[in-house]
Amino acid sequence: MSKLLLTNARLVNEGEIRDADVLIDGERIINIDASIAAPGGATVIDVAGKYLLPGMIDDQVHFREPGMTHKGDLATESAAAAAGGITSFMDMPNVNPQTTTRAALRDKYGIAENRCTANYGFYLGATNSNIEEIKALQVGEAAGIKAFMGASTGDMLVDNPEALEKLFEHAPTIVLTHCEDSPMIWDNEAAARKKFGDDVPFSEHPAIRSAEACLKSSSFAVDLARRHDALLHVLHLTTAIEMGLFSNAHRSQKRITAEVCVHHLWFDESRYDELGAKIKCNPAVKRAADREALIAALNDQRIDIIATDHAPHTAAEKAESYFKAPAGLPLVQHALLTLFDLAADNQISVELIADRTSHAVADIFGVKERGYVREGWYADLVIVDPHNPYRVEPSNLLSKCQWSPFEGHEFSASIDTTIVNGAVVYRDGSLSGDIAGRKLEFERAR
Repeated sequence: MSKLLLTNARLVNEGEIRDADVLIDGERIINIDASIAAPGGATVIDVAGKYLLPGMIDDQVHFREPGMTHKGDLATESAAAAAGGITSFMDMPNVNPQTTTRAALRDKYGIAENRCTANYGFYLGATNSNIEEIKALQVGEAAGIKAFMGASTGDMLVDNPEALEKLFEHAPTIVLTHCEDSPMIWDNEAAARKKFGDDVPFSEHPAIRSAEACLKSSSFAVDLARRHDALLHVLHLTTAIEMGLFSNAHRSQKRITAEVCVHHLWFDESRYDELGAKIKCNPAVKRAADREALIAALNDQRIDIIATDHAPHTAAEKAESYFKAPAGLPLVQHALLTLFDLAADNQISVELIADRTSHAVADIFGVKERGYVREGWYADLVIVDPHNPYRVEPSNLLSKCQWSPFEGHEFSASIDTTIVNGAVVYRDGSLSGDIAGRKLEFERAR
């Protein structure tokens, strides 16, 4: 591979913004300096004062393969992710067949090989009965172990207390939890049916998937992790009342970490009348006060990671009534742009974006030699133009489902260029077609 020189960048990395040039040779960064002369034969991209960040590492996506490829697949969704500045992703196990055995995990990695525009890692799913598979898992085989501690998709609910105790006792690597209390949700669903019949308005979703149901489950997960000294990462938090569960220490000092997703930082319950099923997700988009509390928790370090929970469904599926419409949104193409809009509004900083979308993910999951802009590390980078607005239209959507909750919105910034393993995979509004993604390497043990 030839050399690639990025000049005149505003480098956002490790808590600071500075002017820098970055030289890439093959898959890796070989020099970072205030000014670098172009080597003979090098390709030069003048970043012209735009932001250069480490590419986003999305620790929570549902790319739907195997088994649900009418919604999305590893090729289409990783391409959409790359167009959004996401250079690596970690895909969830609730596919068909479910990724609940080490054999299924190996098969899924085989499916991904030579098909992904971005780098990829996969989770092993926990069930009520697969503790032996979990015990046998070797560090590096999976991104982590996912436990649905609340009914969300399929039949992967882990609700046996003994199974949960064994999971947290024996997990050889980090455990990730979806936390909602299913019995409370089922009671709320029954009450909604009694009041509205089958025609429940989507605005009831945050009452059905209530804050109390979230808190009961997340409190239980945190208690399990503390008692067993397990590594725990609580996914897609949505409520102000849950923030008290988490420390504002630096992630290097924590064994229990927290995540928020971009749509919970952007939408609140006032948007259900307009968007309905398009913002139906689990856990639910809730009050404006909850959204504000999540942003505050990002700023004081109680929330460690920002992700997407990208979960595409077809437009026809989303057009169904409340109980039939599935939960989930396509988000990877617009996640970073959402965060840059928040930064433009002074709700978060650009330095925080780099930290919580890349640095923190690499640290918490032990992603090898990615997540920072460092000499000798893989060249996974994104150039963001803060002065070139980007309007979301049906014609520029890349996810297979071909819809977005952001349609018609004009973001204040745009993704200029995405680089994966030193290869330019997206530039000036177009994918290059380079399938540059590689299997992620994970090094963090329990």
